[in-house]
Amino acid sequence: MNILTKQLLIILLLGFNVGCTTLEGPANPDDPFESFNRSMYSFNETLDEYAMKPIAEGYQAITPDAVDTGITNFFGNLGDVLTLINDLLQLKIDRAIKTSARIVFNSTIGLFGIMDVATDFGLAKHNEDFGQTLGYWGVESGPYLVLPFFGPSSVRDGIGFVVDSFAEHDLVYDDMSTKDATGLIAVKYIDIRADLLKAKDIVDETAPDPYAFIRDGWVQRRQNKVYDGNPPEEDEDDLFEDDLFEDDIVR
Repeated sequence: MNILTKQLLIILLLGFNVGCTTLEGPANPDDPFESFNRSMYSFNETLDEYAMKPIAEGYQAITPDAVDTGITNFFGNLGDVLTLINDLLQLKIDRAIKTSARIVFNSTIGLFGIMDVATDFGLAKHNEDFGQTLGYWGVESGPYLVLPFFGPSSVRDGIGFVVDSFAEHDLVYDDMSTKDATGLIAVKYIDIRADLLKAKDIVDETAPDPYAFIRDGWVQRRQNKVYDGNPPEEDEDDLFEDDLFEDDIVR
């Protein structure tokens, strides 16, 4: 059993144990796992407050901006490999060609991705993951789901996350020792958390219900990403039928 399999099993077990609580009242049809999700959200927030956020603040305080940017670019370049795979799975050949060029330029001229020279060459970065690939081929997202440690997701995107994680492990970490792989993964997520410090503080200070705010924003963002910024509009007939149904109830 490799390190990634062990980590995923631990995450799943923690998620099951932490999420075994219930909310009073009827289930929210738009968030049927809300009881579990809010418990998991609270767990993640506690973990973030006492561990991830202090570590990220310390990392940001001692890391020069140029080094921080270089680390972000390095992991972004690794992420482009997964994007390329999902571009191909979605038959987005033009995007796949541009992503391939990004990888080549950033891995060579950009010194293994530390510098994002591809963007300067007009090859803008985009992200594709296996959850988006499943959505592209018509797989519904399913209910919103908060994952332990990793936060907002859905049933479909949770499956996609597992697939991407194994793919990333095979591509990047497979030949590394457990110590080196764990250290690199830790740096990756600390860097991500450090880049989100300001945004997270704004949500906590302004949103009356941060859980609902993050959920609604995440669902809308994922819908836009799956459809490349052009999600389908709701059927007006369905809207009218809903309105009539509600009127009948009122009467």
